[in-house]
Amino acid sequence: MNKKTLFLLGVISLLVVGGVIWWLIGEKPEPEVKNPPLFRCPQEVVQNVDSPENKIKSDKCFAYIYEIPNGNWLHGGSTTWAPIRSKVNPKIEDIFPEFKLSYKQHPSLPPGSGTGILMLIKGQISFAESSRPLTDAELQRSRNRGFQLKQVPVAIDGIVIVVNHELDVAGLTLKQVQDIYTGKIKNWSEIGGANIEILPYSRPVYSGTTPFFQEEILSNKKFGENVIFIPTTTKALREVKANKGAIYFATASEVIPQCSVKPLAIAFESGGNFVVPYKGDFVPPENCSEQNRNQPNLEAFENGKYPITRRLFVIVKKDGSFDEKAGEAYGKLLLTDEGQNLIKEAGYSPIR
Repeated sequence: MNKKTLFLLGVISLLVVGGVIWWLIGEKPEPEVKNPPLFRCPQEVVQNVDSPENKIKSDKCFAYIYEIPNGNWLHGGSTTWAPIRSKVNPKIEDIFPEFKLSYKQHPSLPPGSGTGILMLIKGQISFAESSRPLTDAELQRSRNRGFQLKQVPVAIDGIVIVVNHELDVAGLTLKQVQDIYTGKIKNWSEIGGANIEILPYSRPVYSGTTPFFQEEILSNKKFGENVIFIPTTTKALREVKANKGAIYFATASEVIPQCSVKPLAIAFESGGNFVVPYKGDFVPPENCSEQNRNQPNLEAFENGKYPITRRLFVIVKKDGSFDEKAGEAYGKLLLTDEGQNLIKEAGYSPIR
């Protein structure tokens, strides 16, 4: 073995030994954490909740919200809110057992955004839930009584158009929806369907969904004389299931999971992209079950690709009373990360 070969072997040996020593004593990269632990919210009010340290966390969890007033608080309003109430309110009362929430229905008027806001103005409830913004008339009525109303947006909702499963129509443009509900289009054959009379159904005007639909989709035009007003979504869905020409609109969380009706894709305009209001592949009625149902397309509602969306509001009476504190507290709770996650579980898009 010549000197050159010995020299090369020595260099290689030094490199190998040096590499082993560096690996043993050198800093090693931290292993990649593919699923970092989630922030877990406390299940009871934290100590010193109003401390500066805890106030910083007040946008995360119910338990970090301070100034929650004890008492029995009556609330009411939009039926669209029903899934949110059933998902969120029990959790709030688990954390704040002295913050008791009770839904109050008007003794004679049907439930809805307008009814709830009217009850709030009259002092019959502590705060209201609405599926539409406050009207000028409602704002003026509250001022006449010496206080202001405040609307706190907490969620985004999609309005879905549903038809009978046997109807051979997959989607509509916004203009076609408008023409159907103003009475301009009265037969499905006018828009590529079968020769079947259109039976358009709607909730009455006291519902928050109906004024929103009339203002935003119908451009404040009157409903057609052929529109059939029906008191509840449950009854409307029965009519749609029973009548091949029927059509109805309602909040996504109420109708998307239903096996009995078909949700339509909607496009902003003719030639535009049709966007379905459900997530993933459509589950046909024969495969629809408690464990396998269509779910709202929350991503399309959030990013604006689905054409018919709106905000949901907590309505607060600004009069310096304990009712005001209760309404403000409820709005703050829903805007925490915990509240927004529960809203998403209820079938609505979080607003933050």
